[in-house]
Amino acid sequence: MPSLMTGMTGLRTSDCTFGFVKNVDFARIACAPGRQRMKPQRRIASVIRNSSKSGSEIVELEPASEGSPLLVPRQKYCESLYKTVRRKTRTVMVGNVALGSEHPIRVQTMTTSDTKDVDKTVEEVMRIADRGADLVRITVQGRKEADSCFEIKNKLVQKNYDIPLVADIHFAPAVALKVAECFDKIRVNPGNFADRRAQFEQLEYTNEEYQKELEHIEKVFTPLVEKCKKYGRAIRIGTNHGSLSDRIMSYYGDSPSGMVESAFEFARICRKLDFHNFVFSMKASNPVIMVQAYRLLVAEMYALGWDYPLHLGVTEAGEGEDGRMKSAIGIGTLLQCGVVQQDGLGDTIRVSLTEPPEKEIDPCKRLANLGMQASNLQKGTAPFEEKHRRYWDFQRRTGQLPVQKEGEEVDYRGVLHRDGSVLMPVSLDMLKTPELLYKSLAAKLVVGMPFKDLATVDSILLRELPPLEDVESRLALKRLIDISMGIIVPLSEQLAKPLLNAIVLLNLNELSTGAHKLLPKGTRLAVTVRGDEPYGELDVLKNVDDITMLLHDLPLVEEKFSRVHAARRLFEYLEENSLNFPVIHHIQFLKGIHRDDLVITAGSNAGSLLVDGLGDGILLEAPEQDFEFLRDTSFNLLQGCRMRNTKTEYVSCPSCGRTLFDLQDISAEIRSKTSHLPGVSIAIMGCIVNGPGEMADADFGYVGGTPGKIDLYVGKTVLKRGIQMEHATDALIQLIKDHGRWVDPPTEE
Repeated sequence: MPSLMTGMTGLRTSDCTFGFVKNVDFARIACAPGRQRMKPQRRIASVIRNSSKSGSEIVELEPASEGSPLLVPRQKYCESLYKTVRRKTRTVMVGNVALGSEHPIRVQTMTTSDTKDVDKTVEEVMRIADRGADLVRITVQGRKEADSCFEIKNKLVQKNYDIPLVADIHFAPAVALKVAECFDKIRVNPGNFADRRAQFEQLEYTNEEYQKELEHIEKVFTPLVEKCKKYGRAIRIGTNHGSLSDRIMSYYGDSPSGMVESAFEFARICRKLDFHNFVFSMKASNPVIMVQAYRLLVAEMYALGWDYPLHLGVTEAGEGEDGRMKSAIGIGTLLQCGVVQQDGLGDTIRVSLTEPPEKEIDPCKRLANLGMQASNLQKGTAPFEEKHRRYWDFQRRTGQLPVQKEGEEVDYRGVLHRDGSVLMPVSLDMLKTPELLYKSLAAKLVVGMPFKDLATVDSILLRELPPLEDVESRLALKRLIDISMGIIVPLSEQLAKPLLNAIVLLNLNELSTGAHKLLPKGTRLAVTVRGDEPYGELDVLKNVDDITMLLHDLPLVEEKFSRVHAARRLFEYLEENSLNFPVIHHIQFLKGIHRDDLVITAGSNAGSLLVDGLGDGILLEAPEQDFEFLRDTSFNLLQGCRMRNTKTEYVSCPSCGRTLFDLQDISAEIRSKTSHLPGVSIAIMGCIVNGPGEMADADFGYVGGTPGKIDLYVGKTVLKRGIQMEHATDALIQLIKDHGRWVDPPTEE
């Protein structure tokens, strides 16, 4: 029989009675004997939350999502909704490194060498430490690896390396007990530490049967907690979205709320044994799911008065800019936004890349540094009441796409895309070579004429119009307009050198003074807003009929204001006033920005809003940056936020000591042959631990089965086993073809 948090006490349903209890962490559900466990229907209610402090507190709770059995305090998942305040946590010691809100955000990675190869693992740990990591995780899958851990620790000490070591444990409680004698922290996966490997079966339990399952978990986990308490070790209760147990999935589904409950089952045991040196993590390969899970976790901790630190990460993020973007979206949303910390959540982070582990440290540091800077600056915006954003699940606000008006000579319906738009800045010089411009915009060329394709830029921003006598440049613009690409130009340029059917860009001051009335009637408008303006200034938006889109643009260099909080304030204003303009996140970067900083800042700023369903597209401007890089980064951002899918999606584990093949080389080979399949997702997993469970989002799976052999999956079902490595990629392609998901790569004209 499961436990219910004190934040839920005092409620009554037809099947269960919740009594008020004093100074405890949970109240047990008393249900009718023999009744099968069903998801209860719960509703918004005011309840009394028990506290060690005098008096009682009334907390308004609501379901975490529609039909969810998990109740959360309304909008209480971070310290402040309108400015950056880091969440206060207790300090957890991992060896000589302190985790928590009173300390810097710690960065970590994981070794990829075979743990039994002591010398190679020691060299890898030293290399990682030299790059500035605070912690190193090492896979420990069996007794031989556990024996090696003692040698690894001793050799590192002899070489004057005291970096804390973390043991990664799956399916092996006895191994965890052994390695706790020498390593500083034990990571356990609640989905497989005491439960069997998930078979993805729908199970039903009586109350007595469910209680026995919980008692089994306590019996298996208690010895590790007691040993960690004895030796002064830390524990990470690390839930993964794709490796939840059948028991949890049968009750909560494959959901963020299931992830939270899975972790809490273990946390309650720790607390029962008066062990508090532990942290939580809620990882998923899907940044949207990951963000939801962490927010639900923290919301429930607020209700309980818990203050445990968080380890943040997007698991199986992949490689290159894709992996960095996914991590920036997920980690950055919780940890920070550009140069401001958004939710104020997170105390240690890992960027999981299918690359050598030391290469994870740099993006980790960039995120951590931005987060620490944010907590010091406490950027924000004027206080506002947030009524419409649902932080616990994805409810996209979709702006009204352009509709064709009677009498218009061109089709404006394509200037924005229903699944998320990409806008790009274009210079006058680019107009001098039209065919190169069309290719840069990813348009398809037929006899030199442009046509929109799957990943073609939707609209362009042209800050300066060509002279009226520049016939060739204006013809190039006309051809773009003819394929329903928006050409956005400043008001001053349009008045001086008018371009037929352009979309004219104004600011609020120009709009309020009526400057747009100098334009021909019916001219389409784009309006730049900051989001921190007084509401009275925003009211002018209510009285103009021809607004096609808003560009949210609050400069990154602002020292006192947060782009994210200002954008949230803007969206609240729009919703309160029933204004459904599409909103494009416009980010202007300073000259000379590093590519990784650009990716991380874009993912943290715009991504943190898009994963909340706030926004309709992206416009990135960066002097001296490659045009194709900015375009690809924009599309990667939309795909990472689960909006517009323009290429194959990969779920690729970062490799570890369990990996049964060269994951980096194989990943590159598979990508080179399958990257042209938008709408298809492929998981590339080094071993079964990160196999069918942790590739929950994938259509097809390529998983290491035994050394030199690969198993192929469709969804979570294995269809082919033991394929020789040299034939496995071709077999994967054939499997995709057999399921009707293959198309031949496009040919260049």
